[in-house]
Amino acid sequence: MGKETPHKINKSRAIRRLVIWYKRNSAVTSIVDTAASSAATASNVAGNMVSGAGSVVSTASNVAGNVAGNVVSSAESVVNTASSVVSNASSIAKNTLQPLVFDPLKRLQNNENILDRIEESQSNRIWIAVDGMGGDYAPGPILEGCLEAISRFPINIKFVGKIEKVKDAAEKTGLAELLENEIDNNRLELIDSGEPIGMNEEATAVRKKKNASINVAMDLVRNNKAEAVYSAGNSGAMMASAIFRIGRLKGIDRPAIGALFPTRDQTRPVLVLDVGANTDCKPSYLHQFALLGNIYAKDVLQVKKPKIGLLNIGEEECKGNDLSLKTFELLSSEKSFDFGGNCEGRDVLSGSFDVVVCDGFTGNILLKFLESVGGVLLDILRSELPRGRRGKVGSAFLKSNLLRIKKRLDHAEHGGALLLGVNGICVIGHGSSKSLSVVSALRLAHSAVNHGVMDNLNQLQKLQVLNS
Repeated sequence: MGKETPHKINKSRAIRRLVIWYKRNSAVTSIVDTAASSAATASNVAGNMVSGAGSVVSTASNVAGNVAGNVVSSAESVVNTASSVVSNASSIAKNTLQPLVFDPLKRLQNNENILDRIEESQSNRIWIAVDGMGGDYAPGPILEGCLEAISRFPINIKFVGKIEKVKDAAEKTGLAELLENEIDNNRLELIDSGEPIGMNEEATAVRKKKNASINVAMDLVRNNKAEAVYSAGNSGAMMASAIFRIGRLKGIDRPAIGALFPTRDQTRPVLVLDVGANTDCKPSYLHQFALLGNIYAKDVLQVKKPKIGLLNIGEEECKGNDLSLKTFELLSSEKSFDFGGNCEGRDVLSGSFDVVVCDGFTGNILLKFLESVGGVLLDILRSELPRGRRGKVGSAFLKSNLLRIKKRLDHAEHGGALLLGVNGICVIGHGSSKSLSVVSALRLAHSAVNHGVMDNLNQLQKLQVLNS
């Protein structure tokens, strides 16, 4: 797959910034649009008034006689000229502003996917293997998300699952025709599998159920028939399948699950790892997590010099348990990344750090807590609004803002977490993932492939610290 030129990358980033700017300023653009409409209305009213004045002037001309008529006729000419100037000014303003502001924003608002089309023209379509039977609601919502992602990103899907169940789900959700069209267009391929690994099963079940959907999907990556794999199923089973089928990176003892958390800066999330793969960790594991996260932040998040933090109960280096103290020593002596010291819980979302490392037990609690914040915050705000008409008016003004807040805190918007440390790109989705989460996760997988994450991760084995 060819690499994007700097010119194309800059163009794509500029469009991303335009999208972000519009989302942040939708209320402002709405006001500007209303103001423009009001100006046009005012221009029409002014025109009618000028026309009425001209009519009065004309009547006065007939009554006053020829001499007075000449004077009044001149006045009428001046009024008509003024009207023409106003009209021309309005036309010029409209023609100048419309192409520059309103048309591009309205196209974005109407979801014409300008960014997606540009990305598709810049890169080849990549194949992603999807565990279609993994998740609480599979396969319907998983299939729906895949079909949506195919239309938005330059990706093709190898959808793994029991084909009869997949087709039945497509019929029930009204996706059968679209599914057949994408199959005919060679953008989606159905691959049959056995029974999936249940959410309540042990991770070792991947050895017994060799034909399980997650194993079949992982084999596609191992055999170079797909460049990434996604599953919203049993995360332990996915990790086990990844280790058994595609293996760990050399020098990495334990893979970690890295999740993106929102911060104050909407364009700069923080990567937290591990969030569930390893409940019991050694200092060397957390050191390796930091190395993995540093590469991911550079390649995918495009942070030139990521700042690494160690999740702890205090900023001082003497704080924390035995794991924290020993890990602090390791991270402090590491020269290949920028270690910013301990990160307290209140600093995780502050934007002060680009990568935060912790054991999987603590990270998973942090992840589940964050997932509840968005909904709870909205409920509190709604309960605090006044009752009656005042409350309804206030809610109307705040609705768009509240929805944006919820969107920034909604885990579905981030879609999934990368399993870092295995010899392939694996994205783990939430068990309750629906179509929006699937789309977001596939976007994450595409981004990881497109930025050559695996090439740089494979360079880790050359570090002396991993070979000692």
